[in-house]
Amino acid sequence: MIHFTIITCTFNAEKLLQRTLDSVRQQTYDRIEHLILDGSSTDGTLSLAQTYQKQSADDDAGHEVVVVSEPDKGLYDAMNKGLARATGDYVVYLNAGDSFPDEQTLNDIAASVGEGEELPAVLYGETDLVDEMGNFLRHRRLQAPDNLTWKSFRQGMLVCHQAFYARTDLAKNTPYNLRYLYSADVDWCIRIMKQAQKQNLTLRNVQRVVANYLAEGMTTKNHRASLWERFRIQAKHYGLFTTVGLHLWFVVRAVLKR
Repeated sequence: MIHFTIITCTFNAEKLLQRTLDSVRQQTYDRIEHLILDGSSTDGTLSLAQTYQKQSADDDAGHEVVVVSEPDKGLYDAMNKGLARATGDYVVYLNAGDSFPDEQTLNDIAASVGEGEELPAVLYGETDLVDEMGNFLRHRRLQAPDNLTWKSFRQGMLVCHQAFYARTDLAKNTPYNLRYLYSADVDWCIRIMKQAQKQNLTLRNVQRVVANYLAEGMTTKNHRASLWERFRIQAKHYGLFTTVGLHLWFVVRAVLKR
């Protein structure tokens, strides 16, 4: 039976965190490790996390919750700290404001893997965008392909970070590159998929929406800097000329659609 590690990184996220915690607690799947990495918040974030930890223990639903609050060097440093602590078969990041679409999400993801089957390197699905109140805004513009490879991200980040379940053994060998401030998740996903190809491991589309993503995340607030970082990451993995050519095509395609 697959064991999931969910990592939630927070800093002064009191207004957004409860919906995320409720979403995990409501999962009917019973093999969940939830790691909450708080960056020494000064609001009520830690109190919410600790209350949730106690409630989950009282539920006796098989959800193990670990809460750590200490200074970090930013979001991706906190993500690396969570990754180092992860003990599940798969790891996924669900930060404050993000949530699962329904209480059966993890059950359905786990059911996509047959009993006795070698675990795919990545389980992935679709993403919906929500506002700060958790209200549906729209389906994510970029759709998850049926056949995902590391080369797929030449067309952009086709699978949202929150919808990308990486096998933990691969993920631990691929920590986030802290040189990137806004788009280290793009680089991380590509490197994990490269590892999968080297080991002849599959990447599986679970054929459903697996994450509700808060539209106003860190990348959105730093849009221009994030785009430049993504360009650098794509150039590193796919080559400068290929990346420039693809971006020119993106511009032409946008003009033709008007």
